Formats: sequence, structure tokens, C-alpha cells
Amino acid sequence: MRFSVWPNLMQPAVDVLAVARHADDTGWDGVWVADHFMGDGGGFGAPEDPTLEATAVVAALATATRRVRIGPLVLGATYRHPAVVAKWAATVDHLSATASAAPGGAGRLVLGLGAGWQRNEHEQYGIDLPPVRARVDRFREYCAAVTSLLSQPTSDLDGEWFQLTGALSEPKAAAGPDRSAIPVLIGGKGDRMLRIAARYADEWNMWGLPELIAERSAALDRACEAIDRDPAAITRSTQALLLPTDDEAAARRFLEAVAPRAAVAGPIGRIVDVVAAWRDVGVTEVIVPDSPLGRGAERIDRLDALAEAFAPFRT
Repeated sequence: MRFSVWPNLMQPAVDVLAVARHADDTGWDGVWVADHFMGDGGGFGAPEDPTLEATAVVAALATATRRVRIGPLVLGATYRHPAVVAKWAATVDHLSATASAAPGGAGRLVLGLGAGWQRNEHEQYGIDLPPVRARVDRFREYCAAVTSLLSQPTSDLDGEWFQLTGALSEPKAAAGPDRSAIPVLIGGKGDRMLRIAARYADEWNMWGLPELIAERSAALDRACEAIDRDPAAITRSTQALLLPTDDEAAARRFLEAVAPRAAVAGPIGRIVDVVAAWRDVGVTEVIVPDSPLGRGAERIDRLDALAEAFAPFRT
């Protein structure tokens, strides 16, 4: 299994980079960041809290780290044109290769894509947020455009939302001995989103504890089989809010405060049991948001404790 860190972008840039560099130095496998312009006023923070912009942060991570995979979890398709995303992704991938510790200077970007969902940022900035069905239809076309631009010499698409005409997009990925293209992660959980993941994703992601992940992962398997794609070609990742603490009262308060988001709180052994259950249902990457872990030395101590507990699961 892989284990990655998710720094909250509602904190100063110096803290985001400190978490990323610590992860890079201490054996974590990846660093992910969310793509939102503000909090949602609910479980994802207050709208007025300063929020760093994701693509700029990922570009900074490309040169601030040497080993970890980096990526957005996930870019919102409603406010990022696919041609711009493809050019950005290739550029950041090459930047990451220049700082890479891997032989051959391979790129380290994973391109996370999602359909978009957060209403308040769309309303405030005058960005259209179509109804769910239209949004998913648009996202299918979006993924076709991005993946073609990332892989084909030229791309043509005469779609309802996007048009490409002999479109060039160079360079492609910063390839290495074990990597020929920028992998695409798709985040989503509904059946129609899983059908898009089955066609276009190298990795699939959603929030969830093991029982839910098992059910949705089985649905993804069926979507792959329906188009004759091997389900094993898509790796599975997930995240939950993790709070290691020996204070059971504090653990209960935390779970009540963040409900209904996926979360685990309590002694490290309890978190390890959930990781084992994720492994048993096919999860190959667990992503750890840093927001419950405190700040400064407390956060570093908790990250180190989690890394030590996760070591037996590493591949």
C-alpha cells in the first residue's frame, strides 16, 4: 500500500511546504491538495478563511520535493478548461522531474480530476454549475479531451461543451523507466461517475470507510467489465479524517463534530485496524488529511506515529 499526506490549503504556504517536505523526507508516498477557492461553510471550512490556489501549490511542490508523487485531489472541471489543464499538467510533470530523486528524472504528477460540486464558489465567481446529470455528461467529455491531449499527437473533439481541432499539446509526460504517461485519478462515487472512471482513470478515489469503499469498488469493477477493461488496471485510493489519540472522550467529540464525513479517531491500533480493512477490500493508497493533526511539533509527531504504524502495510 501507499500512504500520502493531504495538507489543508487553508493554512500559510510555509506550513503547507513544511508538511510536504517532511512527508518527502520521512517515507510518505505522496502529497495531495484540494482544489477549491474557499471553504464551503460546512465540513470543508469557512468561506472567509484564506485559501491557497491548488495549481500554484502543486507547481511549488514539484520543485520543493524530490521523491513523493504530487497532485490535486481533484481539479474541478467546471472552472478549468481541459486544454489548459493538459498544458499545466505536462509543465508541472517536467518541473517535478527536474527535482526528482528517481533514476532518469521521471515526472511525479498524478492528475486528479473531478466534476465539480461546491456551490458557493461557483455562485460568488459567476461560474456555471450545471445540474448533476449535465455536470457528469460534461465531465465525460472533459476526460476524453484531457486524456487525448495528454497522449495523442493531435486531438479532435466535436462535443457539446468542448471542441478541439487538430489540437497540439506538447510536451507530453516526463517519462522514465517505469512511466510513460501522466496517470489520471478520477474522484467520484455515483454509478455514472464510476463508468467514466472505468474508461479513463488509472486511479479512482473517494472518501469512505471500508464497507462503503468495498461496495463502490465492486461497482467500479462491474463498470470496467462492461467495457472489457481489466478492473485491476485501476488502483483504488481513499481518505478519511484520522485522529490518533488515547483520549477516548476527545475521540468521541471529534467524530461527532465531523460527522457524517468518514473519520477514525482513537488509539493508533484502531486506525491500523481500519487500514487493514481498507487493504482487504482492495485499497492501495490511503491519503491522510493533516487538518485533524494539529500544527507544528504536534502535527509532525502524529505524522511520524502514523508513518511508523503504517510501515507493515507498505509495498
